[in-house]
Amino acid sequence: MFSSPVYAQAAGAAPAGGGLIDFLPIVLIVVVFWFLIIRPQSKKMKEHREMVNNVRRGDTVVTNGGLVGKVAKVKEDSNELEIDIAEGVRVKVIKSMLSDVRVKGEPVKADDSK
Repeated sequence: MFSSPVYAQAAGAAPAGGGLIDFLPIVLIVVVFWFLIIRPQSKKMKEHREMVNNVRRGDTVVTNGGLVGKVAKVKEDSNELEIDIAEGVRVKVIKSMLSDVRVKGEPVKADDSK
């Protein structure tokens, strides 16, 4: 059916000057990852760290577990907070486990979907 002979080509020398051009796609991928993933994540971590360090007594906080309470005591040396979640109920929370801090004067946002 296919009776034409096939011949292999002679191996030629590698093209000269391709060193930098070969690494260009890798460099571009690293730059894209930096701007799309690494940089925004480090910025978000920095904002969270600042938020946690600025917690004061009387602030309303939300934990990662969904508990909402008012800060009763801030322990600077041990990175712990005591939070009142109900009348007579006080829990200890590690500062880094806070997901949101609502300042004293900030009103709670109402849900307009009702």
